[in-house]
Amino acid sequence: MGRRNQSLVTEFILLGFPYAQQFQALFFVFFFNIYLLTVTGNFIIIYIVKQCPHLHRPMYYLLINFSFMEICYTSSTVPKMIANFFPGNQFISVGGCITQCYFVFVMGGMENYLLALMAYDRYLAICHPLRYPAIMTTRLCCMLTAGCWLAAFLGSILPTIYISRLSYCGPNEIDHFFCDISPLLEHSCTDTTFVKQYFFIITWIIIFGCASLTLISYASIIWAIMKISSTNGRQKAFSTCTSHITVVAIYYGTVIFVYVRPTTGDSLEADKRVSVFYMVITPLINPFIYSLRNKEVKEALIKSFGNYCTFTRRFSLYAITLCQT
Repeated sequence: MGRRNQSLVTEFILLGFPYAQQFQALFFVFFFNIYLLTVTGNFIIIYIVKQCPHLHRPMYYLLINFSFMEICYTSSTVPKMIANFFPGNQFISVGGCITQCYFVFVMGGMENYLLALMAYDRYLAICHPLRYPAIMTTRLCCMLTAGCWLAAFLGSILPTIYISRLSYCGPNEIDHFFCDISPLLEHSCTDTTFVKQYFFIITWIIIFGCASLTLISYASIIWAIMKISSTNGRQKAFSTCTSHITVVAIYYGTVIFVYVRPTTGDSLEADKRVSVFYMVITPLINPFIYSLRNKEVKEALIKSFGNYCTFTRRFSLYAITLCQT
C-alpha cells in the first residue's frame, strides 16, 4: 500500500553497474569494442554467405537470419548500456523502457525459433539426406523463417500491452543495464500477479518448446550418426552440427537460469550478471564459433580475405604508379 501512495514516474534511471564507479571509463571501452566486434563479425558472416554461391543453401540462409537477429538483439540493449557509462545518460522514459522490452521479447523469441529451425534443418540433412533437397527447399526455408519473424513480432505485442497498462511508482531506479521485465515489474504500483504468471508461462512454453524440438532433433541426429559404420563418415556428420550444438548449449544454459524460474529480489543481481553473458558475450562469440568450427564458412572466409588482400595490394601498386607519374 505504501508504494501505491507514491507519485507516478515518467522515466527510470538504469543503474547499470553502480558498484564499480571507478571503472566506468574502462567498462565503456570494453563494451564499446565488444559491440563493434559483434556487429562486424555478424556482418562478415552475412557478407560471406551472400558472396559465395556454394553457400546459398537453407542451412546458411538460416545462418544469415541468425546473424542478423544477433545484430538486432545486441543493438536493442548494448548502445544504451554504453551511453549509461557517461554521467547524466542513465535516464530512460517509461515509453522507451517498454519499447526496449518489446524488442528484447522479439529478438529473444526469434533466437529460440531459429535455433529450433536450424536443428530441424540438420535433422533432415543427416537423417534423410536423399529426401533433404526435396523437403527443405529454398521456398520452404523462406516461408519458415518468415513465419518465425512474424510469430516473434506478433507474439510480443500482448505482453508489451500488459506492461504498458501498468502504473509505475518511485523510486525510479532500475538495478539493471537494460529494461528487463523482472526489474521493471518490481516498480509497478499496480497488481502484477497476472502479468508475472502470464510472462512466466509464455516464456516457459517458448523456451522449453523450442528446446524440446532442438533436443529431439539432435537425439535423432546422434542416433543416426552412431549407425554410420565409417569413422570418417561419423566425423563428417558431426562436423556439420557441432557449431550449432555449442551455440544451443551456451544460449539455453544462461536463458533458462534467468527466465524459466520464479524471480525474487535476491536473484536480480545474479540475473543481471548472467544477462551480460547471453546479451553481450554470446552474440560476440557466435560468429567465431560458426566460422572456426564450420569448414565451408572457414574456407569461404579465407578465400574472401585472400581476395581482399589481392585487391588491396593491386590498388596500392596502382596508387604508387599514379604518384610516380
